[in-house]
Amino acid sequence: MLFRAVACLCLICPTLKADPLALSDGEVMTFRVGWGIFIHAGEISISARRETDKPEPRLRVTTTTATRGFLGGFFPFEAKGESWFDLGSGRLLHSTEESRSKKKQTRQSLVFDYAKRKAGYVNDIRPERSKELDLPEGHPMDLIMSLVQTRTWQLKPGEKQDALVIFDDDFYELTIHADAYEDVRTPMGKFRTLRLTPRMEKTEPKGMFKRGSAVHVWISQDGKNLPVKFEVEFKFGSGVATLIDHQIKPAPETNSSGAAEAEISLPVQNASNPGS
Repeated sequence: MLFRAVACLCLICPTLKADPLALSDGEVMTFRVGWGIFIHAGEISISARRETDKPEPRLRVTTTTATRGFLGGFFPFEAKGESWFDLGSGRLLHSTEESRSKKKQTRQSLVFDYAKRKAGYVNDIRPERSKELDLPEGHPMDLIMSLVQTRTWQLKPGEKQDALVIFDDDFYELTIHADAYEDVRTPMGKFRTLRLTPRMEKTEPKGMFKRGSAVHVWISQDGKNLPVKFEVEFKFGSGVATLIDHQIKPAPETNSSGAAEAEISLPVQNASNPGS
């Protein structure tokens, strides 16, 4: 459940613009996921790459999640989600998600029609669940991207901002509160951060929020505004994703024939993982 939540952890008129996207071309963030005594229970990677093969330039955001180490042997889980954003408007155009565990496999997609305020949901594993959805007011994103997106906000403690979050074939109207400034230590160093907490206030709580779960994100206040930590609290414990590496990789070069050269790999900061 932790990795399903974290892996999942955004339109009224066609001309309405969303906030500037929180990720730039070539940006990559890597998080180590801990669960209880398992300090390295899994890993999350978020990467962004500009695509120019369409009439309108897009940003493709790819999120991968997987269990690792001892926990991965007992509870294998892998997930991959991809989202395509229009770089002109900042709106989400299309998203796909697939996951695999011992007992369950998912593969689904969403296509957004902002003119009609509709979204087409397709479930490849359970086709009978495919349907057309009404789009609520807001700019939809998945949970993780919604939390990352808060790095573009300029909130101070006591302030709040709304977000529309996608969970499978459902939309959650959340209000994200800026709680307090806190110091957070990570393998990348010590950061002064702002802790933010999403809550369901506009509608009746549902899903993980109805079950008493809570989500937090800590955004660094150093100019880079990095999401240095996520936390998902359940009644039976909590999972923490800590940023261990942040890079901006150059786009692949093209040769005279137009073929892409191998992508340049920048040095990766090695984080100590005492629990791996």
